[in-house]
Amino acid sequence: MNTDKIIAESIAKEYAPKEHSKIVALKKLDAKAKRPANIFAYTFGIISALVAGTGMCLAMQVIGGTLPLMIVGIAVGVVGFTCCGINYPIYKKMLEKGKNKYAYEIVELAREISEGK
Repeated sequence: MNTDKIIAESIAKEYAPKEHSKIVALKKLDAKAKRPANIFAYTFGIISALVAGTGMCLAMQVIGGTLPLMIVGIAVGVVGFTCCGINYPIYKKMLEKGKNKYAYEIVELAREISEGK
């Protein structure tokens, strides 16, 4: 077995012009449909968790240490946990909206792929 030939072919394949595959285009469309919902869900979830954590710290008097700040901490914690709770339903609505936006293109491309094979 000629390993030099195998190595040369693998390097040449790297520099060869890429074929535009319909499968790659389909995956890109799928990702494009899901991306806004994912970005929102992660960002909103992280911010909500930080707000809830800040509220917990205030409520347990880790920071602050006075009764008024404890009451504020309970309120802030409730807001943070509420936002964490509504994150998933908002994500599902955004995902559905993104899928509906690109549904026609994705279905047509998938049909072309399935009929072409």
